[in-house]
Amino acid sequence: MIGLCYILLFWFAGNVLSYCMNGYISGNIIGMVLLFTALRMKWVKAESVRPAARFLLGTMALFFVPFGVGLMVSYEAIAANLWAIVVAAVVSTVIVLVVVGRSFQWFNNHKDRKEVEA
Repeated sequence: MIGLCYILLFWFAGNVLSYCMNGYISGNIIGMVLLFTALRMKWVKAESVRPAARFLLGTMALFFVPFGVGLMVSYEAIAANLWAIVVAAVVSTVIVLVVVGRSFQWFNNHKDRKEVEA
């Protein structure tokens, strides 16, 4: 139970900070970063959060039901713009793959150069 309280506390803190920044960054993301930081700094014990996190992950599929219903309600709009949606999804996926791959290669080469110099 305490783990769920921690998760909700950091979620709430993230949303408050997001509101203070005029929603520039999602409160959910800020809350996850805060929880991650608290776990890494050992302010929160992972053992206390683990049961609640496993429960939430186990029931995650249930959280997608409202979005699926929303897609079915918007079927006509999706069908009318299907090609634009598919092209945007493929292009954005390729761009992300290329950027992540190039970034990894650059960081990996940069790390190798530092090891050779040392």
